[in-house]
Amino acid sequence: MSKSGPSEHRPDAPSTTGPAPVSLETALERLDGIVREMEAGELPLETLIAKYEEGIGLSKICRDKLESAEERIRIISRDSGGNPVLEEFDASGED
Repeated sequence: MSKSGPSEHRPDAPSTTGPAPVSLETALERLDGIVREMEAGELPLETLIAKYEEGIGLSKICRDKLESAEERIRIISRDSGGNPVLEEFDASGED
């Protein structure tokens, strides 16, 4: 007896339950939009709470992406012996 139909779970099927990955720039842009909407003061309470929750989630995405980038930079900034190499940051962009 074979089970098939719309309720069948296939492990190879794409997941629709989780959010798609978001870039840092996209998350920051959306977060900025949410802040503007909330600052306008025209949202009903339930919408305001939903926007707040979304904003918290986006801020976590941003924090996680920045922490990941920092870790990658730390890994890249090591000498051949694995020791940290500190260099002065040149804000002028000159070498």
